[in-house]
Amino acid sequence: MSLLLSWSDEQDQIQIQDELIVKLEQLLAIAGVAEEVTSGEVALTFVDDEEIQALNKAYREKDKPTDVLSFPQWEDNDDEMTIVYDEDDAPEEDAEMIGDIVISLQTAKRQAEEFGHSLEREVCFLFVHGFLHLLGYDHEEGDAEEAEMFAKQDEILQKAGISR
Repeated sequence: MSLLLSWSDEQDQIQIQDELIVKLEQLLAIAGVAEEVTSGEVALTFVDDEEIQALNKAYREKDKPTDVLSFPQWEDNDDEMTIVYDEDDAPEEDAEMIGDIVISLQTAKRQAEEFGHSLEREVCFLFVHGFLHLLGYDHEEGDAEEAEMFAKQDEILQKAGISR
C-alpha cells in the first residue's frame, strides 16, 4: 500500500488544475519517503476564506482566515498514538487515515502574489506544511521545532524541484 491523496474542492473562486493535483501527489510520495510514512490516506480540501475562517474560529479560537489547517486523525499521548475518529468514520481497511488538510485558495493566491511566486508553489508549500503538522511537527512550540519543521519543508520541496 502507498500513500493516497483524496481531495475535494469546496470553493468556486479559483479553478484547480489537474497538474496541481499530480504535483501534490508527487509531493506526498516524496514527503512520505522523507518521513518514513509508507502508507495511509491524506484528505485535502480546498476552501475559500469564509470557510477557513469558520474552521479557524471553531478549532483554534482565532476569528480570521488562515492559509492552511491540519487535522490529524491520531493524537500523541505519552508516546502512544491514539485514534481520534469514530468507528463509523474509519477509512477503508487498506487505507489508514493520516488526517485532513484544508487550504484556503484565496489566502494562498494573496500570499503567492505577496511573495512573488506562483499559486502552485504556494499551494505545494502549504500542503507540505500541513502534512508535517499531521505527523506531529509544530513550529509554534519553539525556535528549535520551527527550524526543524521549516528545514524539512525546504528539503521536501527541493526534492520535488519546487523552489522559491
